Amino acid sequence: MENLEDLLPRHKFDNERVEMMKEMDRAKILPLLPNLLEWIQDMNWPVAPSVLELLLTFPVEIVPHVQNVLSAEDENWKWFILHFMVIELPVESRIQFREYLTRVAETPTHDERAEQLDEIAKEILETI
Repeated sequence: MENLEDLLPRHKFDNERVEMMKEMDRAKILPLLPNLLEWIQDMNWPVAPSVLELLLTFPVEIVPHVQNVLSAEDENWKWFILHFMVIELPVESRIQFREYLTRVAETPTHDERAEQLDEIAKEILETI
């Protein structure tokens, strides 16, 4: 049995591995979603746009994993997640983040305000 984690990108230039994943059975990718999210911690990484494209093909399945990121302490990663992923998800998925988005839009912490999470939260809320 192969180790599924061996399918993940190995470095921030590993677009080839992501392209291979796009051809795989979806059921095989599902357990890797949390690990794949880590590759969009910085959308400046060359592999990040390809990973994002793959993740967006799992609009329902990705929601709980994104919620985990949004409950963590990495405001910069949250900015990338909101700005590049959540805003691109179908409304049925975006609505799952309403409570978080409302709280950040109305009562952001100092760090959330510093990363402008309140602004992107307001923008997303206008779309749901």
